[in-house]
Amino acid sequence: MRQVHAVLGQIEAAVAGLFLVAMVGLIFAGGVARLMQHPLNWTTDVATCLFAWSCFLCADLAWRKDGLMSVELVTELLPPPARRALALVNYLLIAVFLAFLTASGAWLAHVSGTRTFQGIPGVSYSWVTASIAVGSALLLFTTLVKIVDHLHRPQAGRTA
Repeated sequence: MRQVHAVLGQIEAAVAGLFLVAMVGLIFAGGVARLMQHPLNWTTDVATCLFAWSCFLCADLAWRKDGLMSVELVTELLPPPARRALALVNYLLIAVFLAFLTASGAWLAHVSGTRTFQGIPGVSYSWVTASIAVGSALLLFTTLVKIVDHLHRPQAGRTA
């Protein structure tokens, strides 16, 4: 599981980087085309789709490295066993929410299949809404890895 998670993280980082560079390129190309009196309106729409995917991929990359915002003002005052239990409850709440988001995102991607994305013929809105399901599933996998790590980490004050 750990190796799959590590490889998946490398793939996510590469795809997220590629999407971010493509977004900038598309917006720049759209601006230059507009300046030359030949607007490419679709560039902004495609960049918006890539932005949705990038947000979820980058959120998982940040979650892997504990780079998301956290407020530890109150938890630092708790004794280590209570802090450990609270962290586990927090991970479980996050996992439940992400499982719900994964299922809801999959349902949304399914029902959005017939809707066109920004009126572009042949491009389904499901390409955007699928980012919710895929991104939440990746975040859920990372959360499950964090739960396993948390449960296997020795408690403070005890020797392993």
